[in-house]
Amino acid sequence: MGLHNQTSTKEFVFQGFSRERGTNLCLFAVFFSMYLVTLAGNTLIIMVIRIDPRLSTPMYFFLSNLSFLDICYTTSVVPQLLIHFLTSHKTISFNRCMAQLYISLSLGGIEFILLAAMAYDRYVAVCHPLHYMTIMSKRVCIQIAMICWMGGFFNALVQTVFTMRLHFCHFSTINHFACELLAVIKVACSDTFVNEIVIVVAGVIVLLIPCIVVMLSYVYIIRTILHIHTSEGRHRAFSTCTSHLTVVTLCYGTAIFAYMSPKANTSPNQDKMVSIFYAVVTPMLNPIIYSLRNKEVKGALAKVMGKSIL
Repeated sequence: MGLHNQTSTKEFVFQGFSRERGTNLCLFAVFFSMYLVTLAGNTLIIMVIRIDPRLSTPMYFFLSNLSFLDICYTTSVVPQLLIHFLTSHKTISFNRCMAQLYISLSLGGIEFILLAAMAYDRYVAVCHPLHYMTIMSKRVCIQIAMICWMGGFFNALVQTVFTMRLHFCHFSTINHFACELLAVIKVACSDTFVNEIVIVVAGVIVLLIPCIVVMLSYVYIIRTILHIHTSEGRHRAFSTCTSHLTVVTLCYGTAIFAYMSPKANTSPNQDKMVSIFYAVVTPMLNPIIYSLRNKEVKGALAKVMGKSIL
């Protein structure tokens, strides 16, 4: 109780990106524009999938989950970031910081597991097309989605509880723009060895294992595609996977770089750039990648918007 009373009333100060007002105003304009594009793109993807009956398949069920997840993920970070660009007093209370930490960890973990589920869906579609709708029934898809969301929330709960057990000194300054896990534990005044072990274990479970599932799925997918006799069939099979593979590369690549080496000698500015990439850039790019490289999505968008999308 004494430790809780000590830490619950403290404030963290964010160092942010720059102290120059002109630079912050420019950054505000850039990130506000990116945020609007993210909201518009992912909302449009969700609407199109719900409206067009041709997209009532497991692949697009998971894609709509991903789009909703991206909206929530970027919203957990960007609005606060925008406010801090316009103010000189960049602070957050301990409780709000832990809440933001929990939400961002939850949504990030869900995304990694969800991408593995989407890879398995593509594996079944390409390698077992005749049994696809039987294996990936609506009930199974809902169960898989629930596992993804519950797994992310549980992982975040464990990480947040261990972080809250740390002791933080008065007026701790976080060299970041948000309550990102590695940045928060760096300012702790108590020993963080246990936290670092928990981060590595969680990274293996939530990040590396789903990544292995993705890689194994695509090994079987590529092997199956190479056995297709017609070039048109190979192109059609591969085109259903390229969008997902692009998103997987972006998400897993940046996250593994950030989280699987807690002791790595990376600069705070590098950490900020990596965080910006997977919290802001990737959610903005996901709907663009899926809409530009997917004929069914482009056709549905053209139908909804009443014009051709080339």
